[in-house]
Amino acid sequence: MRKIIHLVHQSVDGYIEGPKGEFDWPRMTPELSEFGRTVNDGVDTFLYGRVVWEMMAAYWPTADSVSTDPHNLRFAPVWRAMRKVVVSTTLERAEWGAEVIGKNLAEDITTLKNEPGKDILLTGGAELANALTDLGLIDEYMIFVHPVVLGGGRPVFRPDERRRPLNLIDSRIFDARTVMLRYERAED
Repeated sequence: MRKIIHLVHQSVDGYIEGPKGEFDWPRMTPELSEFGRTVNDGVDTFLYGRVVWEMMAAYWPTADSVSTDPHNLRFAPVWRAMRKVVVSTTLERAEWGAEVIGKNLAEDITTLKNEPGKDILLTGGAELANALTDLGLIDEYMIFVHPVVLGGGRPVFRPDERRRPLNLIDSRIFDARTVMLRYERAED
């Protein structure tokens, strides 16, 4: 069975976007960008919630024609070629060859995980990530902690009273600024 890996960038104080929804603070340094390439080599599907999908689809299809950033130039062709699955109950179709699923979240995601292939990378959608966490369908969390305090915004994990034990399986510092913490789901 394929794994779902939730890759997320967060601030030191635990937010994935600032108080006004801003996501202009993560810095894709050279070492972090190169590591991203190795992560992408291990997956064959990008999984998105609708809101993040719309953000990604508005930028990445042509990012390499409007940007000179080395990360953007390398990632845009990868993004276009990668299988993309969007979880939504409101979209009927999505551009750029993306598939739309989500009428029955647990069943749809379980079917996706049971397909042959490489792992699945969930790179966006706090609501989707929290729903999949609640269902026990995320196998790994790859959290990149950036050296910024946002002071508010959307947290990585929504507050609730349930404990979700995790096992640390890897950690790393990139370009002496961003820390990756990689966890797998642990048994309760």
